[in-house]
Amino acid sequence: MTHSINPTNAYTVPSVSITTARTGASSRANVLGMRVMQERAYAKRGEQYLLIKSPPASGKSRALMFIALDKINNQGLQQAIVVVPERSIGSSFADEPLSQYGFYWDWQVAPQWNLCNAPSVDEPRVAKSKVDAVRKFLASTDKILVCTHATFRFAMEELGIAAFDNRLIAIDEFHHVSSNPNNVLGSQLGALITRDKVHLVAMTGSYFRGDSEAVLSPTDESKFETVTFTYYEQLNGYQWLKSLDIGYFFYTGAYVDAVAKVLNPALKTIVHIPNVNARESLKDKQREVEEIMHGLGEWKGVDTATGFHLVQSRDGRTLKVADLVDDSDPAQRSRVLTALKDSAQKNNRNHIDIIIALGMAKEGFDWIWCEHALTIGYRSSLTEIVQIIGRATRDAEGKERARFTNLIAEPAAEQSAVIEAVNDMLKAISASLLMEQVLAPRYEFTPKNNGQIEGFDYGEGGYKEGGRNVGVNTETGQIHIEINGLATPQSTEATRICKEDLNEVVTSFLQDKTALERGLFDQENTLPEELTQLRMGKIVRERYPDLSNIDQEAIRQHAIAAMNITQQAKLVLAEVNAEDATQGSTALLDGVRKFINVRDLNIDLIDRINPFEAAYSVLAKAMNEKLLRQVQTSIAAKKVGIPEDEARDLAQRALQFKTERNRLPNINSTDAWEVRQAEGVAAFARYRAQTKAAQAQEESSNG
Repeated sequence: MTHSINPTNAYTVPSVSITTARTGASSRANVLGMRVMQERAYAKRGEQYLLIKSPPASGKSRALMFIALDKINNQGLQQAIVVVPERSIGSSFADEPLSQYGFYWDWQVAPQWNLCNAPSVDEPRVAKSKVDAVRKFLASTDKILVCTHATFRFAMEELGIAAFDNRLIAIDEFHHVSSNPNNVLGSQLGALITRDKVHLVAMTGSYFRGDSEAVLSPTDESKFETVTFTYYEQLNGYQWLKSLDIGYFFYTGAYVDAVAKVLNPALKTIVHIPNVNARESLKDKQREVEEIMHGLGEWKGVDTATGFHLVQSRDGRTLKVADLVDDSDPAQRSRVLTALKDSAQKNNRNHIDIIIALGMAKEGFDWIWCEHALTIGYRSSLTEIVQIIGRATRDAEGKERARFTNLIAEPAAEQSAVIEAVNDMLKAISASLLMEQVLAPRYEFTPKNNGQIEGFDYGEGGYKEGGRNVGVNTETGQIHIEINGLATPQSTEATRICKEDLNEVVTSFLQDKTALERGLFDQENTLPEELTQLRMGKIVRERYPDLSNIDQEAIRQHAIAAMNITQQAKLVLAEVNAEDATQGSTALLDGVRKFINVRDLNIDLIDRINPFEAAYSVLAKAMNEKLLRQVQTSIAAKKVGIPEDEARDLAQRALQFKTERNRLPNINSTDAWEVRQAEGVAAFARYRAQTKAAQAQEESSNG
């Protein structure tokens, strides 16, 4: 798999381009009919609590079928209940003749037990009927039920937790769940885990859980066995799809005019228009759909059988367009949805050309021919972006290229709402950086001279003691890198996080507005260590408060190393490709090796690199200089003093400095980071003095 950065025009935020090896491995089935990811998950079928992290289109639905059937037939569980976030995803768990492909049993759901096919749960009367259906299912001898998150929540509230004992509960799109007490489903799952009488299989297409809340508490999360299948493995193992482009573009004026410039009618495309409350919206969703269709060509009517709009394009072709935005006519909407889900048309590339949606066609929506996911406006959830991109990353015969385009309103200099525009831009950059991290191979970091790892190839000459070792697992794409001074996690949980969940930690960092603003636009006044040590350190402590200081520091170092090495490798490749235009993209691994081979890699060096350096280098070239300076000025002006929590963190770093060097940081030092730590000590002392003075005054007043 190869990566490159592709700035194509003014106001282009970093664009990622990935080229795959097309090994066919991820779609190749074993004797039981299981693909690679499914086989990996099935190997863990005996676990009571199982978390499957795997990209869209990797076969999570079928993986669950294999596991559920084994739990029912071999592990003594009474029934399996599959819970999906919305009714449309219920079709992913329709009957499958698995025995035809070598498995022991077929997946069969009796029509009355697929509650996703029943009427909507909007009305209390209908919701109650679905809870009654769940009650009847639990009392029956039938084995499989499919329902929505909402139905399951209502059933848990009415029937009680004990009603689900000795059953498998499978939660699809698990990132919808949250450990926040206000998240009902999250609280119910916590109660199920505490009671410990069910088996749980959780599935998510994202490598991070939501955007601000953890899905599970650390205690509950530690009980889950994790199966991870990466985007790298998924895309590299495809048979047909060989490239994925991810681009973020700013526009001026009405977004419908910009859509006309980037929407190629020759590509199978899903267009997600902005929410009516979004800044980009024209406040008339149906007019927006009509203008998009007008940009495609001349409207010729509606197909009575499918409900698809017929539009004659400029080149004379008749385009079939599905409108999932208009909800004014329930019968028409139902006709369109039914036509889109028609299993007989699944392999027909010409069944539909363009889908225009608002909130639908994201998670679990399976259209293998989709080549372009075009989204207008930023998405508040990075998880949502991963899901939308997943609509275009299905493998299909003859489909060699897929792309994701995010149109963002340009933060123009004369614009009155500059702050809001800058916020949107920061979110777009954040999403771009996250996708680069998600699409990169996973890293296996160890301290210097810790030794080679079995299954990794260290190149010509093999592993060398004291050398700049980079090993590659050609099967999984993992990269082993030795880092001098790297902290080693002590607990089992911290070790698991460093191996499985670094992208979740990086996601939290990328959502930290302060880190983004200062790292990108206030580089003159911000030291890299303030981001890599203070901001990342604070994020790790808040995510994992129960871990020891040693484990927290190990996670921080591993996370910042994963992000900085990916970004520096990307920067190296961009420089190489700029010098030699004929060379084209080289593997990210080459960039990693070039970055490591020009210096002795240690954790102090990694901490001294601004994680946003590579993104800024592209942004500075692509963005109008006047606008860039305006944004930098507005960000720099917001920086005031040293907040108390940051002063405390700096004081703690200063104590570590004293332990290592036998002296406190000197405020007159020539080293800027040492000066900053000294300033933090002084600021923290002032805060403590102010607190003591306030306490003394209060005691005096009370006395």
